[in-house]
Amino acid sequence: MTTLSTHVLDATTGTPARGVGLVLTGPDGRVLARARTDDDGRARFADVLAPGVHRLTFATGEYFAAAGRRTFHPEVVVTFGVDPAPHLHVPLLLSPFAYSTYRGS
Repeated sequence: MTTLSTHVLDATTGTPARGVGLVLTGPDGRVLARARTDDDGRARFADVLAPGVHRLTFATGEYFAAAGRRTFHPEVVVTFGVDPAPHLHVPLLLSPFAYSTYRGS
């Protein structure tokens, strides 16, 4: 029974990335959920994830376009494995020309 959350930070402004569109897909490629980051750059997915490889797609191009900024990455796709864990956290540190991610807590 695994749940998922994310937190997106804009490294160029040092602030949470508000309104980033998110799409969560499951092992079979089916869309499981869509969301947007809140004012603190966070989103939580309430559905329980089954084991397997999932993808979380961040609409980074839309985010930067809304701020009038160019970006090299129109989207960021983080592919991760779900194993038996109560909760997974996938943070994204974002700038217009680079990003990093890791398994958070």
